[in-house]
Amino acid sequence: MQPHRKRQWCIAQLTANFLCEMERVLDVYALPYDERFPVLCFDEQPCFLIGDVMAPVPMEPGRVAKEDYEYRRFGSCAVLLAVEPKTGRRFAKVCARQEYTAFMEDLERAYPAAVQITLLQDNLNTHHGGSFYKFMAPQAAHRLVGRFESVYTPKHASWLNRAELEFSALQQQCLNRRIPTLEQLRSEVEAWVAARERAGVTLNGQFSTQVARRTLGRHYEAIHIK
Repeated sequence: MQPHRKRQWCIAQLTANFLCEMERVLDVYALPYDERFPVLCFDEQPCFLIGDVMAPVPMEPGRVAKEDYEYRRFGSCAVLLAVEPKTGRRFAKVCARQEYTAFMEDLERAYPAAVQITLLQDNLNTHHGGSFYKFMAPQAAHRLVGRFESVYTPKHASWLNRAELEFSALQQQCLNRRIPTLEQLRSEVEAWVAARERAGVTLNGQFSTQVARRTLGRHYEAIHIK
């Protein structure tokens, strides 16, 4: 027994609806690149603004940097992020509060020649065209809804959203330290996005519909009525 240890994961019920929605997501990833119909993955995360109470001791040759365990909170904010997996084009926005509608407007402006934008996202209740109607006139909201085709990951399957990979990299490379102000966080995130794009980082997954049917074969069999 090791009561100090635990593991955490999302347990999904692999129902017929789950498998259908999962395959829809995987089919979107398998589409050939078409600049008229760009595919973007979107996600957002809360972020706390944290600063030092005592000034940290900077690193020196032969000595690591040191910081006091005590810290001060300066509020919270939201980081919104979208990535086009096949091209590596990225968009990030640091906001004092959740600004889903404004971010979708930014994405639309970034693709003026697109016929329609496929937006892969999780099924959070605010990730819906209905949010547009709360902040826009009906005519403008209706037009913006038509610019996007929303594809949702199944419940407890946000790991299918490749924007999660971007947030994992962002957390490890940028957010894993104390950042006290909204302005500094915004600057750091913008610099991180620019560096990722200069490096040409794309997101090419190996999990396809064929792999899913082979790996999860027993779940397909369990829901099939013979």
